[in-house]
Amino acid sequence: MSPPVIDVRELKTHIVTRWGTIKAVDGVSFTVAEGETLGLVGESGSGKSMTCLSILRLVPRPAARIVGGQVLLDGDDLLTQSERQMQRIRGKRVAMILQDPMSSLNPVFSIGMQVREPLVSYHGLSGKALARRAVELLAAVGISSPAARLRAYPHQLSGGMRQRVVGAMAISAPPRLLIADEPTTSLDLTIQAQYLRLLKDLQERHRLAMIFVTHNLGIVAKMCDRVAVMYAGRIVEAGPVEMIFGAPRHPYTRALLESVPRLGAQTEWLTAIEGQPPDLAALPPGCAFAPRCAHAMERCRAEEPSEFSLGAGHTSRCWLDRPA
Repeated sequence: MSPPVIDVRELKTHIVTRWGTIKAVDGVSFTVAEGETLGLVGESGSGKSMTCLSILRLVPRPAARIVGGQVLLDGDDLLTQSERQMQRIRGKRVAMILQDPMSSLNPVFSIGMQVREPLVSYHGLSGKALARRAVELLAAVGISSPAARLRAYPHQLSGGMRQRVVGAMAISAPPRLLIADEPTTSLDLTIQAQYLRLLKDLQERHRLAMIFVTHNLGIVAKMCDRVAVMYAGRIVEAGPVEMIFGAPRHPYTRALLESVPRLGAQTEWLTAIEGQPPDLAALPPGCAFAPRCAHAMERCRAEEPSEFSLGAGHTSRCWLDRPA
């Protein structure tokens, strides 16, 4: 097999606050190969977005710091690169689509100026070649009348169109790795389905490695090859989509899947996960999920479980999965 495009090893990002040090990312490891999609799922505050920002070294400073680990992009450790080198890597080799396109687009510049900017920076295009390539990018993401849209401003486009523009900018290089951080949150269901098809088409066309962050497990089943379930800054279970959905092992993963409504199911109440996510500045001893877990044992509250291999690329951090 070819080496992975991105290889994250024991990544740790801490945030220093007046209440203590928050371990936002606490020893996260995963790989993503060319043409593969890894889904990052978990409740809000579990560390998904901070993991992605750490890969790009865009954590909110000065409070946040990457304190350990490696992020290997085609063998190059991004954590050892200078800021000038990272500026050349961001957008060109690693691109990110945010959940709110208005956070990515400058409201005072036209769509054309913003789409052309990476083409000038990464490819040195100018004149007619630049104009032609900008039109081609908007057409590639399914925007009608692309030449006319280049003269528009972000507020003149719908949310779905703005998200497509952000997608066009993200693939302008095209990158080796595309990070999509809940890109469909602000879209209605019809536009959401179109946008997911668009991302899949772009990935197949350019053989992108993709990290897809979402709360929507239905999207994970549709888009992803492998899933990593995060809780309290750690990956508690990871494996192929079929295994995670068909035979989840960690109690948190099972709880997430049971909380999803099923078409045709006769139920009066949806299943809920009891309790609240832990305070990352004051994590309890042992397993962070133990206070909310119906299967917790005395050992769970005293000793943190290590990662156990279940075979076929399936791993879990739970004492219930400890090999005999």
